[in-house]
Amino acid sequence: MTVAETAFPPLPSRMLVAGDWVDTGSAGTLEPFNPSTGKVAGWLPYAGAEELDRAVDGARTAFVTWRTTPPAERRRVLQRVAELMTTHIDELALLVTRETGVPISQTPWMVQYGIDWLEDAAGWPEKLLGEVAPGGQGNLTYSVHEPYGVVASIATWNGSVGGFAMCVAPVLAAGCSVVVKPSELAPFGALRMAEIFTEAGLPPGVLSVLVGGAELGDRLVRHPGIDKVAFTGGGKAASAIARACADSLVPCLFELGGKSASLVFDDADVDRAVAAAMHLTFNAGQTCTVGTRLLVQNGVYDEFVDKLGQAMAATAVGDPLAADTAMGPLISARSLARTLEMIGRAAGDARLVTGGEAVSDGPGGFFMRPTLLADVSNTSELARTEVFGPVGAVIPFGDEAEAIAIANDTEYGLAAYAYTSDLTRALRVASALDAGGVGVNGGTVPAGPSMPFGGRRRSGYGRQGGRAGVMEYINTKTVNISG
Repeated sequence: MTVAETAFPPLPSRMLVAGDWVDTGSAGTLEPFNPSTGKVAGWLPYAGAEELDRAVDGARTAFVTWRTTPPAERRRVLQRVAELMTTHIDELALLVTRETGVPISQTPWMVQYGIDWLEDAAGWPEKLLGEVAPGGQGNLTYSVHEPYGVVASIATWNGSVGGFAMCVAPVLAAGCSVVVKPSELAPFGALRMAEIFTEAGLPPGVLSVLVGGAELGDRLVRHPGIDKVAFTGGGKAASAIARACADSLVPCLFELGGKSASLVFDDADVDRAVAAAMHLTFNAGQTCTVGTRLLVQNGVYDEFVDKLGQAMAATAVGDPLAADTAMGPLISARSLARTLEMIGRAAGDARLVTGGEAVSDGPGGFFMRPTLLADVSNTSELARTEVFGPVGAVIPFGDEAEAIAIANDTEYGLAAYAYTSDLTRALRVASALDAGGVGVNGGTVPAGPSMPFGGRRRSGYGRQGGRAGVMEYINTKTVNISG
């Protein structure tokens, strides 16, 4: 199992700061790892207070012009970005594979997902219409939509290119400017996207991309020039951001983790449910919406466990450039160690069906076997804590009421899934599940860029996608004129 480094395109080695490309940073340098090899992938300048001030000041200056740019021109810029992404889709897919380890058979879809978000966002600038209220003679009352201002966007690593588009597109469609801090685990995709936005004609300063860690993120959300914060990541970091923003009352949008339940009823198409559950291996299980708690009714419990266990055991783990590879590595040595430790603790109380070990014959990267544990209690750590690895926990249930009670017994609320051949039950269960999105019989969460997506409780608040996602970056002003 080898990773052909020479097959990858060159990596970016500079940051975009207020319209200028810089190859040095006041905080030093960063050397991200390639998770497929465990070796340094490249180097990048590390941003400090100096670059942050320049980026925010530049964003405030650029906002004055961008907010008044004709909506049709904002549309054309976003459309041009989508066109350029399409032109470079193979290159971008290779870049995502290199920095995240997702197999090359899957990363073109991940890039296309970002293209879809850009194309959807391009349709919104000309549709953000206000209202006119009926009034007496000589009076006029109307509302207008105005962009928030400068947005701080802290992006996660598991979207790289597509996730960057998902975070930035609605911000720009609304007329805001944005300073992005991508994850230091996978910063190259965001920087390559910044190059594409620049080529597409986005005015200087509207977008800055700064490379840095937690310290830079803390400075960014506390910066007095920021009008709104959007964060994708974990609950602990979100709590810290919310506290940092509380004194200045800066609003936040949080898209956080999940421990989503997938309910498989006796009347379900078991093969279809098993196929959907294999999403546990996509991106090595490092996906916030995946159904990691597999609630299975007693009548099909053994069949489901056997079939899913066999499918996971047969998953080809290895070189992400190989055409037949179905699962690559975890993002870091720390993630691998944490996942294996959780499995080790769970194995004492649950039944290990398959997996539970690292891949020892790899090239030195962070690989492990897809893992399935059965007979899991919903009170256990495995059922209550997000693993963010290729690990499924199967929990038995007797009837519909018990299934819903178990599914809703969680502090998360991002997604939920149900499998049944009974349409009435599907509608009833979808209504009863306490989550921001519900997929039925293979329906996905999120449903795509045209529909709102977001969580409840510790899965965050605010919405991405559709009109709701663009309106997150809009202030509404009412004007009342007396004749």
